[in-house]
Amino acid sequence: MPRFRLYTLGCKVNQYETEYLRAGLLKCGYSEVDDKQAADIVIVNTCTVTAESDAKSRKIIRKLIKENPGAEVIVTGCSVTHQPESVLNISGVTKIIPDKRQLPDFIRQLAQAQGVNTDAITENITGIERFGERHRAFVKVQDGCILGCSYCIIPKVRPVLYSRPMNEVLDEIRTLSQNGYREIVLTGIHLGHYGREKGKAEADCLAALVKQIAALDAPFRIRLSSLEAVEVSDELIDVIRAYPDRICPHLHLSMQSGSDVVLQRMKRRWSGSRFIERCVEIAGHFDRLALSTDVIVGFPGETDKDFEATCEAVRQLRFSKVHIFRYSPRKGTEAAAFTDAVPVPVQKERAAFLAETAKQLRQEYAASLIGVTENILMETPFTGTASRYVNVRLPERQQTGELVPVTITDAHRESCRGETVSLR
Repeated sequence: MPRFRLYTLGCKVNQYETEYLRAGLLKCGYSEVDDKQAADIVIVNTCTVTAESDAKSRKIIRKLIKENPGAEVIVTGCSVTHQPESVLNISGVTKIIPDKRQLPDFIRQLAQAQGVNTDAITENITGIERFGERHRAFVKVQDGCILGCSYCIIPKVRPVLYSRPMNEVLDEIRTLSQNGYREIVLTGIHLGHYGREKGKAEADCLAALVKQIAALDAPFRIRLSSLEAVEVSDELIDVIRAYPDRICPHLHLSMQSGSDVVLQRMKRRWSGSRFIERCVEIAGHFDRLALSTDVIVGFPGETDKDFEATCEAVRQLRFSKVHIFRYSPRKGTEAAAFTDAVPVPVQKERAAFLAETAKQLRQEYAASLIGVTENILMETPFTGTASRYVNVRLPERQQTGELVPVTITDAHRESCRGETVSLR
């Protein structure tokens, strides 16, 4: 029986696409091995979001070639799409798949080579049934981004908008729920553009999709991955409010900067004040909504005043979590040509300062949940993740992978403690 090994770098979409490959390979009759055994076929799913991601991808490819002598080494992912020659030039790489839309055909070719009935595989090529050993499953519902932020390479490597058919998504989620996954994370390259490509009906928008998923008769909860504030429509708010026990009261809304000057140079769509205004509007519809965000510090030309505007926005919106990134130029983007770089020591200082602010806010948010009752997805026998995306520790052992009703009793630093609630 041929043996395979998979390696994934990058985002939730990449992780989903690797699971898609895993499902196809297993259907083709391959068996998966870990790093203790040599494989016959190795597939690396790369990331190109930063130059460091490209370098890490190439390093991993070389490592896997060395560990699996004689194996067929196939490389896919955004790094291949962006710079195919940099991967093809690596001695030992057998094949590249620069377009993820070629994956179904690739799996069919493997099936034919193994003498497997391709008709049986084609019937199940539209989705996945499992998501590894995790307790939550990522479900890719959308691909492509056309916004063109000046610092981002992704619109150049995934420029085609595509939304999966709603019935296909629903079928996949039903199957994942039946197989024990109690949290479904909806994800995409630009999730908020679900159903918005030319020719799609208005009924296929994100709010309509989430409503249909929430109405499924199955034991799971829904979490939305990253969105733009402008994409949180009133319709989506209404859907989230209509299913409080099904849809997590947690939204990740990318801010990137609080400075209008920096946002304009980033080619973001909203000003800092409008972003704050919309976030306040959204949060006003919920009880203790968890708002998390992304921030880039040290973008070219960012002054002390610009950075303070970002810090003020973070403090005003009281984010429950802030993902902080120090800017690094990405070859091929508009911002890479900017000449007014912020010195690395200044970037590090600003990132450290903002991290302390974010840490304090996360502690305060955890404390605000004392007395709240909600479901916890158990990640270990004694710890789990609240629907509001806070870690919770319990005094008694629970079944991992299950949703357990818990009342938050105490907060310690950035996490909480809780007690299970009797359903009798």
